[in-house]
Amino acid sequence: MSEPTETQTTLLLVEDDASVRRNLRWAFAESYRVIEAATRAEAVEQLQRERVDVVLSDLRLPPALDEISEGLAVVEAARKLRPPVPVIVVTASESKKAALEAVRCGAYGFFEKPFNPEEVSHIVNQAARAHRLEEEIMCLRAGLLESKGFSHLVGKSQALEKTIKQARAVAETNATVLLMGENGTGKEMLARAIHEESTRAAEPFIAVSCAALPESLIESELFGHEKGAFTGATQMRKGRFELADRGTLFLDEVSELSPAVQVKLLRVLQERSFERVGGTKTLEVDIRLIAACNCDLEKQVENGRFRRDLYYRLNVVPLVMPPLRERRDDIPLLAAHFVAKVSEKHRRPRPELDPALIEALLEYDWPGNVRELENVIERLVILTTSGRLGVEFLPENMQHTLPRDAAASDETTLEGATLALKRRMITAALKAESGNKVAAAKRLGISRSYLHRLITELGLADMDAPNSHK
Repeated sequence: MSEPTETQTTLLLVEDDASVRRNLRWAFAESYRVIEAATRAEAVEQLQRERVDVVLSDLRLPPALDEISEGLAVVEAARKLRPPVPVIVVTASESKKAALEAVRCGAYGFFEKPFNPEEVSHIVNQAARAHRLEEEIMCLRAGLLESKGFSHLVGKSQALEKTIKQARAVAETNATVLLMGENGTGKEMLARAIHEESTRAAEPFIAVSCAALPESLIESELFGHEKGAFTGATQMRKGRFELADRGTLFLDEVSELSPAVQVKLLRVLQERSFERVGGTKTLEVDIRLIAACNCDLEKQVENGRFRRDLYYRLNVVPLVMPPLRERRDDIPLLAAHFVAKVSEKHRRPRPELDPALIEALLEYDWPGNVRELENVIERLVILTTSGRLGVEFLPENMQHTLPRDAAASDETTLEGATLALKRRMITAALKAESGNKVAAAKRLGISRSYLHRLITELGLADMDAPNSHK
């Protein structure tokens, strides 16, 4: 058996007659890497072991030579592969009905014995090209999926990883999701990731900001309207629910919906149907709904501002996006990510992050969360002309995060700033884990022994808590 090359196309011949196999092998040897099987079991083994582009198989194989079951089993095994491997069946002239049955079961085509080798070669070539094209499409899809989904959510903090773990589990289902978190935490990005990791990934993802739309227009935006439904409705228009059919609809700031729209949304969730504004025809949709809010929606229910029954419909799987101040471990990673992104956007050389800047970023509480951090990094990249991002162009509201006596501080040197950064991160980790060094080391991604050494070197031994030696 010849070793395959990257460009070789492999043909599997399945035929119990050795002389017929030999003739076919010689016919295809110049164009294909040919492998052989005499039975259905051998063929299935070859399909599982080898990379096969096309199969040419007799329909009647031992031990059931008087039936087509063995040949159909080869077709079935090849069709189960991803992408499916095309099978061309060969049968005796009196078995045309059996060959048609094979085609119905998924065979690419069939030939009757005796056959014209040139015709068979043409169909085999066609089937092999189709299979190679399917493989290329699968590779392209895989590449696109790798660059999407949860990989876009930058961070390694426990708070974020907990949310992503829950989101991965719900992405595999069609369950309604309620995302909660402050503005700028990345709720829409999480919603897109859930969609891109779901079975609906190839269908539309439609995002709507309920707070950005005037109350007079939101019903029309969501459900569409018929021509003449109101002044200015000069033609029929589909709403976001229709546009998201078979995909995902993301309703941001869902707490801003008026009571009338809440009632209509409740009906859609219950019955998966609605009418356009000014219309009487009931439309059905198949959507996955993800809602988001930046407030305590349960309190809105208690205050009578949001329907209780709708809240329960939306709150099937609640997920919380943590604020940036609760995932400070992610700030250096996010800052580096945004530096790369913004530098490419503005066609600037990618600068390095000064440790003093990282220290200032870690000290700030980020009321605008990840969105605010991205804006700050963009400002620094635009204003900085050197190859290092420092603290000189930080916004005025962040100046309090800088050392009060910078001139006298050893943090003005690169080495001093690095030590200060280490102290800051270790202190934050120990504080977050109530002094538990095992948990703090895990949070920092280092060994416990290395953490002990750093604590001693950095003069942090006096931070020991009662449970710090666990």
